[in-house]
Amino acid sequence: MDVDAYSYAHRRSWDRLTALTRQRRLTGPEADELVLLYRRTSQQLARLQAHSPDPELIAGLSAVLTKARARVVGSRVNTWQEIARFFAYGFPVAVYRARGWWLSVAALFVLVSGVLAYLVAEHPGARRALGVPEDARVLTAPGGRFETYYTEHPHDAFAAQVWTNNAWVAALALFLGVLIFPALYLLWGNALNVGVSAGLMADAGRLDAFFGFILPHGMLEMTAVFIAGGAGLRVGWTLIDPGRSGRLAALARQGRAAATIALGLVGVLLISGLLEGFVTPSPLPAVVRVLIGFVVWALFIGYVFVLGRRGTDNGAHTAGR
Repeated sequence: MDVDAYSYAHRRSWDRLTALTRQRRLTGPEADELVLLYRRTSQQLARLQAHSPDPELIAGLSAVLTKARARVVGSRVNTWQEIARFFAYGFPVAVYRARGWWLSVAALFVLVSGVLAYLVAEHPGARRALGVPEDARVLTAPGGRFETYYTEHPHDAFAAQVWTNNAWVAALALFLGVLIFPALYLLWGNALNVGVSAGLMADAGRLDAFFGFILPHGMLEMTAVFIAGGAGLRVGWTLIDPGRSGRLAALARQGRAAATIALGLVGVLLISGLLEGFVTPSPLPAVVRVLIGFVVWALFIGYVFVLGRRGTDNGAHTAGR
């Protein structure tokens, strides 16, 4: 069975089912058509589950049928069950399946930031080329702007501010990825900021303070940005190389995965914002603050790789029956 050809042949009827499900009022013929398409699509989903190794396609069609079933039988979908399924399956699977992209973004980001930090700390010419002031004591001195940035505002207001800002950065990285170069430029700007700050703090002999303030929230926050950037670039690359699927079908599939990731990252960035607002500026010793951030980050990584791999494997096992 050629899954791509099968999906292409039935895409129009699936889109029609989605449109009828969303339509507020249906005429008699439209209601009959909804029931017919629902039954037909259920049969088609069963065939795909037996032949398709693509959990994203199966999950997308299952979501369409869930909403259509609620319309057909006149019952409401259990909202809490849908939310639980999203966080137990949809979000971690989407992130896990995009891991090659966002892990590559993370590795490149760390490499670029490290090189920039070294150049800024060791080579005055690099500072001049990057437009960095020679005297940066206002930023790097104890109690300077690098530290007061985290302590000058009330914790709750600061947490809300950084959550909003980080969500905006992640959204830009995700949705500009379809154009590739704007997303790369955004990631470069963030790598430049991190690298220059680290280099200046290293030059001042305060690299311990840099990591003490950056790592508690930064591990989770930057991971979310890497995921957003990787998922966005994946969508952009689909335009260039859609694989065996048609370009529009492949783009729609990756777009649904990106939307799932975007929704899940809202919660991830909320947690990182709380860390930045309450843990980073706290009077706790730096090692304790970093340990808290590491534990939260490790829990998220474990969540993605355990549930994501399990969901992906289950989809593959279903396809192999």
